[in-house]
Amino acid sequence: MPTAQLKVFRGAPGRPGGLVDYNVPVEEGMVVLDALHWIQGHAAPDLAVRWNCKAAKCGSCSAEVNGRPSLTCKTRLSDFDLADPITVEPMRAFPLIRDLVTDVSWNYEINRTIQPFTPPAEVPQSDWRWQQEDIERVQEFRKCIECFLCQDVCHVLRNHETQKPFMGPRFLVRAAGLEMHPIDQADRLEYLKEDGGIGYCNITKCCTEVCPEHIKITDNAIIPLKERVADRYYDPLQVAWRKLTGREAKGPPREPLPVLPSSSQPAAPAEARAEPAAAPVTAVRPMPKRRASATPKPRAPRKKTGST
Repeated sequence: MPTAQLKVFRGAPGRPGGLVDYNVPVEEGMVVLDALHWIQGHAAPDLAVRWNCKAAKCGSCSAEVNGRPSLTCKTRLSDFDLADPITVEPMRAFPLIRDLVTDVSWNYEINRTIQPFTPPAEVPQSDWRWQQEDIERVQEFRKCIECFLCQDVCHVLRNHETQKPFMGPRFLVRAAGLEMHPIDQADRLEYLKEDGGIGYCNITKCCTEVCPEHIKITDNAIIPLKERVADRYYDPLQVAWRKLTGREAKGPPREPLPVLPSSSQPAAPAEARAEPAAAPVTAVRPMPKRRASATPKPRAPRKKTGST
């Protein structure tokens, strides 16, 4: 029976960590998570590994395999040359808890700052109508399993160069799904520009490359949002028009986004983490492109941004 040499990171905050070698017997169809389970059962029962469904749908088993952010339940051992060692390390963008487990709670704090879906108050749910192409466009973003691999590979979050809030590609995807919803009435562009830090993204597409659901994060979510922000805040004609019409007043102050703690910092205990305040819901400004009615007018097909 062939064997694979796995170099698995072992360690925890406050004590030195490093790669530990394990020789794992390989059977047909095994994935990296199977190898980690074999290590737990035969060599290191105290190895900390986060996982749940083993079907690439829960997003729990994220790690870095040979330096690439991956789902260990979806990474087959047959894809590697077993003559070379396979390294398995925790996601480096997030604070370490122990071994392969990291503290991803920062992501949920960011999620709470995004204004949720805001349908028109005057239209009952039974009368909501929209075009099929609009639903197909945002349905792609609904496939996200929140594995946070895109957050891990994002160099803005991974290197912590700015030391300023940046929501990361996962939540730019969520914001895009809300902003592009045909009947959503909220306006999140100021939030994306001032709080979300969308300008820090320089569209390297590394997040798209590691997405296990093959969401075209850069082309279909981030670039369209950048275009909307640029049109509103950097188009000289729109800037002049807002000055003439007196529409430059900003909404009420918002809770600032938390900065992702450095991965070198240990994760704080749950009881020590302050409960983040919920973001106040700002007064929505109805956007012309999202006028909602019980019977919307038919419209000509528009050119879609990016591929679907």
